[in-house]
Amino acid sequence: MLTVRHVREEDKDFWYSLDRHLPEEEFDKKVRDRQGYILLDDDDSVGILRYNLFWDNTPFCTMLYIREDVQDKGFGKHLMKHWEEEMRGMGYKMLLTSTQVDEDAQHFYRKLGYKDCGGLTIDYPGLAQPMEMFLSKGLDIED
Repeated sequence: MLTVRHVREEDKDFWYSLDRHLPEEEFDKKVRDRQGYILLDDDDSVGILRYNLFWDNTPFCTMLYIREDVQDKGFGKHLMKHWEEEMRGMGYKMLLTSTQVDEDAQHFYRKLGYKDCGGLTIDYPGLAQPMEMFLSKGLDIED
């Protein structure tokens, strides 16, 4: 059975087995502010999702990662749908996420109804990377 819950301090080792980008003080904030999730298959931790608020008012999924040994089983979709429903319940009208243009995740997000909405290019020496593309999804909330 799949369940999703907010990340807890005791999830730190599992979290960092998948997320090598989040500074430790930010992990503590994700726990405190409930801006991170753990996906469990029965009692086995299989995925994570973290987000923040872009412009301080728009939920932005900054990482979705499913353990490599259990990818392509619908776990990512399940985790995204849970996050979308929670954000809808909190009254948000739009969601954002991003991925590099050379990554396959863009196809995953489009299948979930996200649409391209821009990009960011960083070409400074030592920081250069492929363009980061942004995707958005409206949540169809009545005014």
